[in-house]
Amino acid sequence: MKRTKIKNALNSEQSMAEITVKGWVRTKRDSKGFSFIELNDGSCLKNIQVIVDHTPEIEAELAKIGTGASVAVEGELVESPGKGQKWEVRGKALKLLGEADQETFPLQKKRHTDEFLRGIAHLRPRTNKFGAMFRIRSELAQAIHKYFAERGFFYVHTPVLTGSDCEGAGEMFRVTALEHGSKTPIEEDFFGKPAHLTVSGQLEAEMFALSLGDVYTFGPTFRAENSNTPRHVAEFWMVEPEMAFADLNDDMDLGEDMVKYLVQHILDNCADDVELFAKWVNKDLMPELDTLLKKDFVRLPYTEAIDILTKTKKEFEYPVEWGIDLQTEHERFLCEEKFKQPIYVYDYPKSIKPFYMRVNDDDRTVAAMDCLVPRIGEIIGGSQREERMDVLLSRMREMNLPEEEYWWYIDSRKFGTAPHAGFGLGFERMLMLVTGVSNIRDAMPFPRTPKHLEF
Repeated sequence: MKRTKIKNALNSEQSMAEITVKGWVRTKRDSKGFSFIELNDGSCLKNIQVIVDHTPEIEAELAKIGTGASVAVEGELVESPGKGQKWEVRGKALKLLGEADQETFPLQKKRHTDEFLRGIAHLRPRTNKFGAMFRIRSELAQAIHKYFAERGFFYVHTPVLTGSDCEGAGEMFRVTALEHGSKTPIEEDFFGKPAHLTVSGQLEAEMFALSLGDVYTFGPTFRAENSNTPRHVAEFWMVEPEMAFADLNDDMDLGEDMVKYLVQHILDNCADDVELFAKWVNKDLMPELDTLLKKDFVRLPYTEAIDILTKTKKEFEYPVEWGIDLQTEHERFLCEEKFKQPIYVYDYPKSIKPFYMRVNDDDRTVAAMDCLVPRIGEIIGGSQREERMDVLLSRMREMNLPEEEYWWYIDSRKFGTAPHAGFGLGFERMLMLVTGVSNIRDAMPFPRTPKHLEF
């Protein structure tokens, strides 16, 4: 008989004379003459209760079944007399599919630390918390595509392998086909030039925005930063829209609208999973999300942000003065203590921003913005792009960037340049926002951090 997912069984509108469910055993309780099995197949947070009588055939299987084992149950779906559950399965046949050794299976206890579970990332999706996290992650990815499709954006696949550095920071993973330690000249490597894993699909997305209008890219990006903070990993996913004929205000409008849309979508479609995080991970989660949805994001010029930070009595680890790049402690003070809601900081000093951001008329700042949210700090970083070729070339020279490496990018300013803007939203940070988790490693299936590449 075809398997019925547990989510569908629990949501059934009527009983079923015949049903087959398959999943992993969360608990097994034996009584005189029958046993209770709590079964979960990952399709939802809730388990379904299975009751099986102790026939000789079933007892033989029950003897081999413990927590973590996978089983198949055939029986009927009937109303449950127990509280908190509408249906249960009266099993008529039970089959062990995969045994779990009870001496070594690491998920025997009901509660484990996040640090412990990071060491068994291949098994942690079987826990309630991480099963919920990765169902939300899947739904959030689908919502991103839905959001842009509804607004006429085109999805562009930008390269993972690149010969250019979008940020100008140089902290990139090198990719080579040469053997380690080889003295073969770089000209004889696969591409004949240095190649890296991308830090962003922005530059390539700009080319398509200047052809198709509104586009976005959504894919993995990489940073070779030796950082072990709760907000940083070496491999993460970015959502990067680019809009032709748009300015910085359009950029901020899109970012705010998108964040609110995604939060509402997850609340509407993952209520049970979000409730788990609101109950067990962050009790302030729902009030925070409610504020985010109901209030317009504050829009604060960088200069005013510095003025607020310098006048506050709070002591910061990193000193504040005009011209610094805001640190996480500064960002969180502004959105958690000063405004108590998401904010945009915009018009940053050009000296701390990349070459592609549009220089403002004051020649001191660029049309850049960061969206800051409580608990996390920056979740979006974007700008109006510099469409004027003479200014773009001047900025590249200031930053010692070789024009020949960016010839194709310069071409876009030579042939039909136009105002345009875009941003990058950290996908995992968005997950942290909607779930309340405090460590980005817990929003990723297999986190990549310095000295950790087990999976």
